Amino acid sequence: MSYRTSLSDVLTGVIAPSAEVTGREGKFPRGAVTALGHAGLLGLTVSAEFGGGGMDLPDAAEVVARTARVCRATAAVLQSHYAAVAVIESYGSPWLRGEIAAGRHLSSLALAEDGSPGGQGGQAQYWASHSSAARSGDVVALRARKHEVVAAGEADSYVWSSRPLTAVDGLTLWVVPAHAPDLFVPARPGGGGPNGSATSTVFADPVLVPADAMLGGDGGGLDIVLRTVLPWLLELRAAAGIEAAHPATAGAFPGPARRPTDSLTSS
Repeated sequence: MSYRTSLSDVLTGVIAPSAEVTGREGKFPRGAVTALGHAGLLGLTVSAEFGGGGMDLPDAAEVVARTARVCRATAAVLQSHYAAVAVIESYGSPWLRGEIAAGRHLSSLALAEDGSPGGQGGQAQYWASHSSAARSGDVVALRARKHEVVAAGEADSYVWSSRPLTAVDGLTLWVVPAHAPDLFVPARPGGGGPNGSATSTVFADPVLVPADAMLGGDGGGLDIVLRTVLPWLLELRAAAGIEAAHPATAGAFPGPARRPTDSLTSS
């Protein structure tokens, strides 16, 4: 069965019937996420080597576009998940990639911060981080307040940014398990986003992760954000029909933005 057929079944059988309640009551679409996982759509862009769909950005954009016409909250969750998976696919562990491919794992982005330039009412810049990272043996303590986190308290992991451990400048990215002690999400999500998307602030004061939770090299996260995260987010938001600038992506590129799929052909 193709992913398009699987998506049609999930949209018709699960997402559409609950979309009104999701939007009206602001209830996270857990049933939709579970169904998308069972249908192989959470693992759509994971390599077939790990059991995923082996698809790419144009395919993810099609899934987001079709979902957004039915439920904007579920589409927002998929946007953040697919952008996070694009990083995990290149730098994450085989186990994590396998869990995503199997539909058992939802990831999200935790990159923007209250203290980032232009944050809280301005343009959040993903390439600037005030989050601290301190290593003690094989454990790293991450201390931050991340905002505009989609599926906050609902995702299984976050792709997280901090200042480097030892590098002079740049960012370092981490995969932070959502169940890690000392992560705090307010009871009432207040971070914008479509109603029901559980977009909120995530606090770490601090959260402890293993040193091997690093994604890429120390200080190499800036290049990953600019070359992977932002192009995926911009393309997926465009697919969802969101033309207005979003705090997390507006002004994201220091120069004229190039559409990331200009050199790609959609399937």
